[in-house]
Amino acid sequence: GQRHSFESMIGESPALRRAQHLARQVAPTDATVLLEGPTGAGKELFAQALHEAGGRKTKPFVAVNCSAFPKDLLESELFGYKKGAFTGALTDKKGLLEEANGGTLFLDEIGELELNVQAKFLRVLEMQQFTKLGDTKPTSVNVRLVAATNRNLKQEAAEGRFRSDLYYRLSVFTILVPSLKERATDVPLLAGFFLQHFAARLAKRLPGFEPETLTRLQAYAWPGNVRELKNVLERAAILAPAGELLAPDYLPEEFQSGARPVLSADDESLRALEARHIKRLMTDLAGNKPEVAKRLGIGLTTLYRKLQEYGLEE
Repeated sequence: GQRHSFESMIGESPALRRAQHLARQVAPTDATVLLEGPTGAGKELFAQALHEAGGRKTKPFVAVNCSAFPKDLLESELFGYKKGAFTGALTDKKGLLEEANGGTLFLDEIGELELNVQAKFLRVLEMQQFTKLGDTKPTSVNVRLVAATNRNLKQEAAEGRFRSDLYYRLSVFTILVPSLKERATDVPLLAGFFLQHFAARLAKRLPGFEPETLTRLQAYAWPGNVRELKNVLERAAILAPAGELLAPDYLPEEFQSGARPVLSADDESLRALEARHIKRLMTDLAGNKPEVAKRLGIGLTTLYRKLQEYGLEE
């Protein structure tokens, strides 16, 4: 796969630099790191860069989004199980924790873990061992744990929704991954990068932006962060005519200032475009809905609604 290093991160804003500086210092150690920041800010990129800059870079990097699995499945996915541990366990299964042995395990949305699974992770951190479902003896494992959350775990721990002993172990080294709003000066750099990325994928020449387009991109608050910017540019790259500077008309309606955008009259074709885009992603990703939703930067429930709306349900 692609190498994600601190050098390859796009942006020069003070907020990003601060986070990178801290991450670079902790990368060579085996310390557990907690990445805090909003959804779509690029916490997984940080986790990969930490792995690449550390002593485990030749070993596996395994990323798990704790909110992408049904609660009852997550434990067996992470820790694995022995044959006969439950109905349907016909063979032994290695968990993701073992897959990451020697390397780094990245747990995204760690706040979603059930309390009993949190207890098992505390044991991994303290003793580097765990017990598989249906096993009597512990399995040893050597992993570095990087966790991420978009919640206030300190508060969740205070309110008893997250184990405080695990929170203290995780938060020894906390890095705040900035929202895109905090890195406003990085918006033109990221926008240029994504425009070229999608132009190349679409085999289409898109030389750059009209100044007004950049002004609007920079003025926007970006609630969905870098992921939202990426999606806005993918859509613009599909719609925009080749060989011209990208006009603001090709941005979604929340970027249109009062004036009726050229495209809003043609709402139908945009719906058709979105439907095609979702259909293509569903095909490309073999119907993996959590991954499709992630690529689109929307929640799973929103995706289900759109699939129904466009008649794309299997």
